[in-house]
Amino acid sequence: MTGFAPEQQNYLKGFMAGVAGRQGRFGPPGAKTLASDPPSSDPELLAQDRQVAAGGKLTAEEQAKRRTRPLDRWDAIAAQAEFGIFPKGTDVFLTKYEGLFYVAPAQNAYMCRLRIPGGILSAHQLAGLADLADDCAGGYADVTTRANLQLREIPSGKPIEVLMRLTELGITSRGSGADNIRNITGSPTAGIDRQELLDTRPHARSLHHFILHHRELYGLPRKFNIAFDGGGAIPVLEDTNDVAFTAVEVAEGFGVPPGVYYRLALGGITGHRDFARPTGVIIRPEEANAVCYAILRVFIDNGDRTNRTKARLKYVLDAWGFDRFLAETEKVLGRPLTRVPGGALAPPRPQQRQGHIGVHPQKQDGLRYIGVVCPVGRLTSERMRGLAEVARRFGSGTIRLTVWQNLLISDVPDDRVDEAVAEIEALGLGVSASALRGGLVACTGNAGCKFAASNTKRHGAELVDWLEDRIAVDRPVNIHLTGCHNSCAQHYIADIGLLGVKVDRGEDTVEGYDLHVGGGAGPDQAIGRLIAPGIAADALPPRVLALLHAWMSERGEGEGFQAWSARHSDEALARISAAKVEDAA
Repeated sequence: MTGFAPEQQNYLKGFMAGVAGRQGRFGPPGAKTLASDPPSSDPELLAQDRQVAAGGKLTAEEQAKRRTRPLDRWDAIAAQAEFGIFPKGTDVFLTKYEGLFYVAPAQNAYMCRLRIPGGILSAHQLAGLADLADDCAGGYADVTTRANLQLREIPSGKPIEVLMRLTELGITSRGSGADNIRNITGSPTAGIDRQELLDTRPHARSLHHFILHHRELYGLPRKFNIAFDGGGAIPVLEDTNDVAFTAVEVAEGFGVPPGVYYRLALGGITGHRDFARPTGVIIRPEEANAVCYAILRVFIDNGDRTNRTKARLKYVLDAWGFDRFLAETEKVLGRPLTRVPGGALAPPRPQQRQGHIGVHPQKQDGLRYIGVVCPVGRLTSERMRGLAEVARRFGSGTIRLTVWQNLLISDVPDDRVDEAVAEIEALGLGVSASALRGGLVACTGNAGCKFAASNTKRHGAELVDWLEDRIAVDRPVNIHLTGCHNSCAQHYIADIGLLGVKVDRGEDTVEGYDLHVGGGAGPDQAIGRLIAPGIAADALPPRVLALLHAWMSERGEGEGFQAWSARHSDEALARISAAKVEDAA
């Protein structure tokens, strides 16, 4: 509490002690045993008790959640804001329950992550967020790989103002960080896609509100991701989620009424090199909330609370196997899950890898959607207001964020598309991109994240600029840059995945990347292979150019980068990446 007069320090200490007393939950801070805790039906507490009784030691985060109610910290956050101070210790973790991340030392500020179910918001909301970004943050927002938005550079005195204004816009950030269920993703073209099997909007929206209003679902052992794919043209990467609902067609003759269902897959966590695996279970769309609740309750009861690195759903599935996990889910659900053999499902419909960019017809006659390129996912407040105005004037006032860090403006009449595109271009944005730029994804990087080793957004933009001057790529290639092993940019599923690391260069340490090749998702599902560790950022572009040049020179007819790389060993790809090539543009 440096910088305060003694009487201010005493007042603040007393105030915070009173807040802590009102929020006291299960005994004094620092209690080493749980025997004196009052009986509780809270599933989180019961799970903690079982693991301690079995000889485990709760992590610091679990102990913090036990001492206080993370969702009841409004007074604490308000007191800190009044005195212009940031949280410390495990309070940093607990404050994430309101979606507020103290991101020092990268920035001496908060980041606020929102919850935008299915990635869909209104022009009014986007314009309001632009004002909020100007008044209380850094004047910009970042589009995330969960079709969400983050506000950054929020000073110590502004978090309560941010939370209040979000609520007034009809947006919440509650539960968007820490051990909670993250933003529910859904197909970005839901309801407007000509080939979709299901409109995922009502299911993502319903589950979003279901989660917000079930307090016991905030007591998870670790974060949790859920996604809905309706079978449309744009991938939503549902197989990278803990729970993946994929729309499928079920044929006659398999003991269930034929029609469209969701196929259930579990355990995706590509940062730990695993995809969600099919369970053989199908569910009716209206059952999604109940099935999710049952899965989450099994995870709450049995997820590891003694080791943060093994606390995700994947590790319960690895330890138990799917049969046991589904049996426990059925106990909570109160009925058997419906299973069908793989042969009951029609083949998946084709996806467009860059269908999230450009002008495309909707299933509604006379209407189109426009995919806008957001460079490395960042939007200034001026561009946010401009895009909101384009959506309002030319469309239905609907903006759809995507997991590819860009956005769509939907419901634009055919005869107004050219006007809308001209307005978008006047903002300094575009609706077209090269095969490289259209697949560029970058996390926040060390400019705004304390875990990141490299400046991913800057390096990503510079890399594509450099490559485009030297080679003309005619098929989509995804390049993902992620700053740390948390893999927010999902480097393992990219054609070319770059993981930020520190690289020794003589007596200095510089920013760099581990180079992975051959990842993919959906029908191209694969985990990228590490072929060259520790490449300095300024030495990376020629290595990527060499790979692209070799692919375009050697590929078979219609052969994409991933298929080409799969024909080569790690050693061969490492040699190719180290070769010098002439510019091919």
